[in-house]
Amino acid sequence: MGAGKRRPALAGAILCMSLGWTALEAQDAQWQGPDRNGIFPDTMLLGEWPDGGPEVLFISEDIGRGFSSAVATDSMIYVTGLKDSTEYLTAMDLRGNIRWQQPFGRAWNQSIPDSRCTPTVEGDRVYVLTGLDRMTCFHALTGQEIWIVDLHETYGSHWDMFGVSESLLLAEDLVIATPAGERTTVIALDKHTGALVWESASLGAQRSNMSPALISHCGKQYIITATRTHVLGVDARNGEILWTYHYNILDGEGENTTILANTPTYQDSCLWITGGWDRESVMLEIAPDGRSVKEKFLDRTFDNQNHGVVLVDGYLYGSNFTGRNSGKWVCMNWDTGEIVWIGDFHNKGPVICADGMLYCYEEKRGHLALVKADPEAFTVISSFRVEEGKGAHWARPSIYHGMLLVRHGEKLIAYDLRASAES
Repeated sequence: MGAGKRRPALAGAILCMSLGWTALEAQDAQWQGPDRNGIFPDTMLLGEWPDGGPEVLFISEDIGRGFSSAVATDSMIYVTGLKDSTEYLTAMDLRGNIRWQQPFGRAWNQSIPDSRCTPTVEGDRVYVLTGLDRMTCFHALTGQEIWIVDLHETYGSHWDMFGVSESLLLAEDLVIATPAGERTTVIALDKHTGALVWESASLGAQRSNMSPALISHCGKQYIITATRTHVLGVDARNGEILWTYHYNILDGEGENTTILANTPTYQDSCLWITGGWDRESVMLEIAPDGRSVKEKFLDRTFDNQNHGVVLVDGYLYGSNFTGRNSGKWVCMNWDTGEIVWIGDFHNKGPVICADGMLYCYEEKRGHLALVKADPEAFTVISSFRVEEGKGAHWARPSIYHGMLLVRHGEKLIAYDLRASAES
């Protein structure tokens, strides 16, 4: 910035504080909702559920196994799943009728091979990634392949013990992925052709299980992503790695002490990073120029394993880790790190938010609670148990068109959340 055009430091700080998540030519549907933060824009939803839960609109039973979420556009629902050793993308209409299914590559074949990539949809294109790093762009209406890139073969990705868990990020005309490895760390491909636009320097690292975020910080766009051990801030224009933060400390045998699976939460120049397993979570503050971070505070209570958190009106909500098979529900003041309450509801698990309500979905037996996003208290308004499907309840629910979409193993259940359903 030239002489005479510098803004006072206070003005710059105010500008930073006013900017949060961004939706540049936003995807129609993606991981964790329109802004990748677990908050869905639907309103006029049920404030209380009938006994047994909301009305079931449909159950789809042929989607394959997976822990990925379902997403929806104005006319279609998309979800990935594993059948035998192949991953499939299923497209169905809003009544649950399957319109097409397409294989998109071999699945990860070691620890927990089930599909974990949530489809990313924009216009007439759907983007998915296998557990072995094969990226495909499909036509959203017909299922025709538009382009394919094998990231492992082309960019030499290094996997961790779970292979690839990433849900792809779109930023303007780019598809962002984090293959890691000896050649590069983060790549940006042309979303229309799959051609390479930029690649970052290599950190010689393995993949994490994190899906990246796009943030707007002090007027510039940054990609927040991770390797197995470090969280990264990357210039969205050219892939320059601006800072790294060493979060996952490996043990003496080189194994994880936590797993980087949660997309970080950003607001007011701060970034919340949490990974469960009784490890410290951290609030980082990003410098105004985006080139460094510093620790604002650390916390050992709110260690969210792999279920996500939501930020509502200055308070962070989600579950914590008290053991491999146990956890509580927690509310934290975003600015100070104060834990304002700890609540009990069966077990830890995924959380999303819509219309001022939390949807808390415990992982072990599938109890799902409706809870007001209230820093004063954790109060369950209604609850029921998801009994369809098999396996752990790890897939994060989603909400589109007044429908609560709950994926459990090989089944997708749609519940009617519209307030008019009360009558």
